[in-house]
Amino acid sequence: MSIVSVRVSEEIKKRMNKLKHINWSEVIREAILKALREEEGRNLAKAVLINERIRKKAPERWDSTKVIRSWRNHRYGKSNQ
Repeated sequence: MSIVSVRVSEEIKKRMNKLKHINWSEVIREAILKALREEEGRNLAKAVLINERIRKKAPERWDSTKVIRSWRNHRYGKSNQ
């Protein structure tokens, strides 16, 4: 496990010392995990929104199989089918 140092004011440290039954390391770990989950979720939501915004709709009656076949024929030559 890695060590991360956190600075708090003297007032906060005094208040923490009064509550010795609380595992402050665990409280900080949980707060960090919560912030990570929220930020990662926000990044995912942002990526989805960007994807929806830049995605283009295919023209009406566009046939992807014809385009794929055309590119394959172009790349590999006409098949004997």
